Amino acid sequence: MRALGLPLDAVPTYRSAAGFAAGFLRVPALARRLRRQAQDFGADAVVSVMTHLWTPLVAPGLKRAGLRFVPMVHDAEPHPGDPGLLWEWRLTRELDAAESAIAFSDSVAAGIHRRRPGLPVHRLALGALLSGVAPAAPRAAGEGPRFVSLGRLRAYKGLDLLRDAWRLFQPRHPTARLLVAGEGDAEALAPGLSALPGVEVRARWLAEDEMARLVAGADVVVLPYREASQSGLAPLAHGLGVPVVATPVGGLAEQLRDGVDGLLARAVTAEALAEAMAALGDPTRRAALAAGAREAGQRLNDWDAMAGQLLDALKR
Repeated sequence: MRALGLPLDAVPTYRSAAGFAAGFLRVPALARRLRRQAQDFGADAVVSVMTHLWTPLVAPGLKRAGLRFVPMVHDAEPHPGDPGLLWEWRLTRELDAAESAIAFSDSVAAGIHRRRPGLPVHRLALGALLSGVAPAAPRAAGEGPRFVSLGRLRAYKGLDLLRDAWRLFQPRHPTARLLVAGEGDAEALAPGLSALPGVEVRARWLAEDEMARLVAGADVVVLPYREASQSGLAPLAHGLGVPVVATPVGGLAEQLRDGVDGLLARAVTAEALAEAMAALGDPTRRAALAAGAREAGQRLNDWDAMAGQLLDALKR
């Protein structure tokens, strides 16, 4: 953002529980500052690209000041297993203040409509976040397919489903490899996962560039979710020409063209997921789906077109 040379007001928030509590004392003054900046700038819209714990405290004042507030709503419901405290209060205040909203899947758009039937909702696609990704290392002779499942390790991500699917899949593909990486406790979510043959677990925070490198080095991205609004990993995979295998939940079914750039399991079961993974174990099928992923990636890397869609939505 700094490199773009645009007017910027970067506000330090908090790094600890104590800082979080103390930070609320600054919110009223910061909210007034934001309103004043938007008014002085002659802003046509104030866009919230992702909700923050301070957003519901700031958004109502924007509406009272006559400013158009447009939130990008990533989730219309709390993910199962994630903290839901004050969820409804937060989202209600944001939608009450909104002139319109932006969603990244029909699933989330439907959730917004259920809460606010009259609120205009603009539908945008999630693009591929790529920058200087190195090509994958050469494959060793006889090496099997490499699967990756990345991101925050949470209950709704279905790691137990992936564990059970791998138990069914791996004996038929003994040279296959699976990498599970992200912040969280994988063993608490899927006991025994890290002990399975061919599985590596890296339980730590992943920066965006590291996630891109890991995806680029894989043959297949696995999304074994039990619930999903949409996935940022799916467009990243397609942007790198990597096919995706996923469970048929929420926005995932919208992001994949089944049989073209990935495969959707028939059901949210270990057996169905293992079956879809086995199909991607076939090199010929995998190559065809990788070609489809590369084609999808070209569209998801067209940021000029996506910027145009955003501007059109805001103008409407």
